[in-house]
Amino acid sequence: MNTPPREGRGAAPAGAGLFRVVPAHRGLALAALLILAAPSVPSPQTQAQVEIVATGLLRPLQLVWDGRGLIVLSYSARGDSAGELHRLPGESAGPVDLTRHPATRIPFRGADGTTLGSLARDPESGALFVGEENGTRVWRLGADERLTLYVTGLRRLSGGGTITFDRAGRLVLLDYADPYVSRPEERLPPGLEQLRIEEDYLGPMIFRLTLDTSVGLPRRLEHVPSLYPRGWGKRTGSSHLPQFTSVTALPNGDLLLLASSGVLYRLGADGGPTVFARLPHGQYTRTHLATSADGTVYVSGGFHVGQVFRVSRDGAVETLASDLADPEGIAVDGRGAVYVAESSLHRIVRLR
Repeated sequence: MNTPPREGRGAAPAGAGLFRVVPAHRGLALAALLILAAPSVPSPQTQAQVEIVATGLLRPLQLVWDGRGLIVLSYSARGDSAGELHRLPGESAGPVDLTRHPATRIPFRGADGTTLGSLARDPESGALFVGEENGTRVWRLGADERLTLYVTGLRRLSGGGTITFDRAGRLVLLDYADPYVSRPEERLPPGLEQLRIEEDYLGPMIFRLTLDTSVGLPRRLEHVPSLYPRGWGKRTGSSHLPQFTSVTALPNGDLLLLASSGVLYRLGADGGPTVFARLPHGQYTRTHLATSADGTVYVSGGFHVGQVFRVSRDGAVETLASDLADPEGIAVDGRGAVYVAESSLHRIVRLR
């Protein structure tokens, strides 16, 4: 059984704890700069009540709401499949022991035995899309539970909220070009051919696909232009691009991207990301975003942060829950209740 990698906590920055004396006029200027550079601080509020709704899962990873209940992606309890899907009815009377309910086992595909780490639901057909953990492929699971290879040619699809659907029903994929992982023979999409992936470009790549039934499967992203970056110049700024860890769609069609630093970026029609909000400093890995019907965004902070945040449409940040054990997948039901996969405790909780 494959288990997700864990990264160590970062060391304190160089020079931390050192002081120097500065003249008074410079001290005032320095204080002003520090105030301007300070990150957004979540607004104080009474945090949500945490209610256990399901147990008996081995490391639940991702959640989606299908209109009637939750669909949960978790690791295989027996280690003999790429993952398991569990269905949990909405508004359960008490904690449900999912070991007593049947699960859909998704078999390994290929000799490498890649596990699954991301999940999204097509709002029109109800089909589920599952992505390989740190892999290159995305699979479609239809209502008949038939598994079809849908996308190939990704560079590195991380776990967490790296696949989603926008309000127009298009599949959004958050890829990452890494010269230490991507194979040299892989080609960049049209518009970026001037870059050699193994030497020049290190950073995020975002794709948005219309589910066109006339296009043959699998969809080969080696031949598809990326939504971002668009025609990035050779050796220009790629080392300074943020590492995005999750994506969600806003009601107006824009995308919201969470960087590993905790900064939320909005990606609009102009193709350029702009800062939307800042979460508390931390290492945001294996995160997930969910957007409610009114445009509020919920952020599951992942292993290192252990918190859930609510971000309003104007970018105000509130802490919804703290001290969670590796919060990963997150979903919002039709009544606005928030569900979180508390992975380290092998359970699903509801925040009210």
